[in-house]
Order: sequence, then structure tokens, then C-alpha cells
Amino acid sequence: MIFNQPLSYFPDLFSLNQQEKTRIFTSLNLIASENIPSRAVFEATKSIFTAKYSEGYPKARYYGGCEVVDEVEEKAKTELLNLFPMDHANVQPHSGAQANQAVFEAVLNPGDTILALSLDHGGHLTHGHKVNFSGKRYNTVFYGVSRETCLIDLDLVQELAQKHRPRLIIVGASSYSRHFDFKAFHQIAKEVGAFLMADIAHYSGLIAAGVYPSPVRYCDFITSTTHKTLRGPRSGVILCKSEFKSAIDKSVFPFLQGGPHMHSIFAKLVCFRIAKTEEFKSYAQQVVKNAQELAKSLIQLGFTLITGGTDSHMFLVDLSNFDLTGKEAQARLEQAKIYVNKNAIPFDKHPPAVAGGIRIGTPLITSLGLTEKHMKDVAELVFQALVKPNSSLRNKVEDFVRSTFLIPAWLREL
Repeated sequence: MIFNQPLSYFPDLFSLNQQEKTRIFTSLNLIASENIPSRAVFEATKSIFTAKYSEGYPKARYYGGCEVVDEVEEKAKTELLNLFPMDHANVQPHSGAQANQAVFEAVLNPGDTILALSLDHGGHLTHGHKVNFSGKRYNTVFYGVSRETCLIDLDLVQELAQKHRPRLIIVGASSYSRHFDFKAFHQIAKEVGAFLMADIAHYSGLIAAGVYPSPVRYCDFITSTTHKTLRGPRSGVILCKSEFKSAIDKSVFPFLQGGPHMHSIFAKLVCFRIAKTEEFKSYAQQVVKNAQELAKSLIQLGFTLITGGTDSHMFLVDLSNFDLTGKEAQARLEQAKIYVNKNAIPFDKHPPAVAGGIRIGTPLITSLGLTEKHMKDVAELVFQALVKPNSSLRNKVEDFVRSTFLIPAWLREL
């Protein structure tokens, strides 16, 4: 029967899976938002829980047979709250974008004002950009970074908050490499009577491991994805103070979503438990060490880094002194099997689709075993691909990753 056949029964589809594994295992992936989950997360993602419908919340479902998934969801919430000790957790959001939207819908009305970091200064699409639901539904005012330091201008944040009296202030980013001063944002939000939300999608694994400052003491809401530095499934979560529990839960279900993806929640539970371990802490420390060493090595090769370096897992490279756009750099690197994403830099002269820089991150290469001793070679490969591109470099990259990546057998067999 066809229902009992493995994926290999469909050769063309099986081939796609094999092609993607080959791509990952023979290339340098420096995309800051991508990672390799743990074996247990992969197993949980493809578990029997993918077959269960469970609209509602534990002990209040609209389907029968939910006693086991109730336990899964409650355990996931408990484990998440152990990592980030807020009052309440919702683990049902399908993505970080939906987690953000759920917070907005819980406490904002259409037309309310949001104060957030500008996308071209490191912010995120869902923080009020005009092409996104958040920018269409709400009035967004953007703060930015200092032209001299490229660090967040807290004086500007305070000035804009006083002038526009936002109902919600967002602290978080998709391409800001330094620490956020969550305490300062808390004080500004308190002064103007605004809610404060931290979107820690990029930093959550580092925060859980104690290698990046935590927003827990200062925020009304925290949102995150679970697949970046946390090394979990592709999904989202929300944490909040107790007074917002009911509003958040109703915003996620039934307002924005129907049935939760229980296989994903099971995988989140696994990922949260792993994130409490010493091994995970060592991993997160290594991610930051690798990013800092790679940044240092690129600077030595003549690259200009926004803010001059990083405190986290990623950084932005300004390509203007190499007379390259981000789009051109991404294409050249891809020809050599090195993957990054083009990225706007502060005060960029190029449109976003072209961009003046690239974003580089170390979560995935750290998951595959690279350490500081490899970063000089990684930097040299990036330099050659951008400045001295040639047809043999692709083979050189493949040889490098084959000799350095630590790929366990279970991962090759997926």
C-alpha cells in the first residue's frame, strides 16, 4: 500500500531531500538565522504527535483524546518558564511573526502607536514596516542607531517616546550585533506609560545560556522563534506578565490560530530541556567566541564591520570599501558555496533589494563543530570569494568543510 511506503518510494522527492543534505554538508552556511537542531528535536518533529488535533488549551480542548498532548504542552510551558522566568508562557504560536502579532492584537487597537527599531538599522519586518501587517495596522515610529557608533541611540529613543507617547515599545532586532540595554528601555517605557516587548528571536539561545543579557526583569512581553540560537524547531513562543495571560491566550487562539502543531510543541519541549544543560551553555559560548574571532579575522583582511565587532552570534559587514553591494556579494559567495544574506546597513545608500552589506552568523557552523581555530580560514575563504573569485574556490570550500565539519551519522541518515 502506498501509505506504508517510505519517502524513497518517490525517487524525485527523495532526491530533493538528498540534494539539500549534500548542500548543507559541503558548504559554509553563515546565515545568522539558520541552525541545525539536535537529534531529539528532529525525532520529536517527525513524531506521532503530528497526527493529533487539539484546538484549545490543556484541560479545555475542543477534541477528545488530548490527555497526552495536554501533558506535552504543560511540560513545554514549564520548561520554557525555567529558561525565562516570566509569569506565563504560550507555546502555541506557529512562528515568531505570529507571536509578535498575537502580542499586538492583545494590547493594541488599530492605529495605536508602536516605537521600534528601524528595519534598515537592524530591526525586523514585523516591528512595523510598511509592507508588513504591523505597519499597515498600526502607526509606527522608528528609532535608530548613532551615525558615529552605529549603536542604538537611547537619547533618540527617549525623545521619540516623549514626543509620540507610544502604547508599545519594541526592543529587538534581526541584525544588531551588540547588547541591548533592556533596563534603559524599561525606564523609558515606564516614563511614557508604554508596554515593553522584547523580541529575542535571534538571541534567545544565548540568553538561555547566560551569555547575553536577559530582558526578563524588564519587559511585559517576550517573543521568540525557537529555531535560531535555541536550536529547536521552526516555531514561536510568547512569555508575559500574569495580567496579560488571558489576553495573550485568546489572541493566539481563537483569534489568530486554530489547532496548534503538537509535533512542533513536542519538539519545543525537547529543545527547552536541552537548553538548560551545561552542554548547551558551552555551545552558546562557542557561538559567540566564533563570531568574535571571525569578525576579528575579517577586520584584519580589510573589511569594515558595523559597530566594529559583535557581542552576539552575528555581525554586519559594510562592503563599501570593496565597491560591492550586498546583492553582488551574496551572489559571489554563493558561487563558492558560502551562504550569507544581503542586508541593509545603517544609513544605507542602496535599496533593500540591493543593500550595502551582508549579515554573517556562526550558529550553524558551530553546531557542525567549528571553533575559533577555524575562523581565520573561514574569513580567508570569504575574502577570496569576494575579492579574488575563481572557479577552483568552490572545491576549496568543499575540501575545507569535509575536513572540519563533525557530522554525526544520524544527521547524514535523515
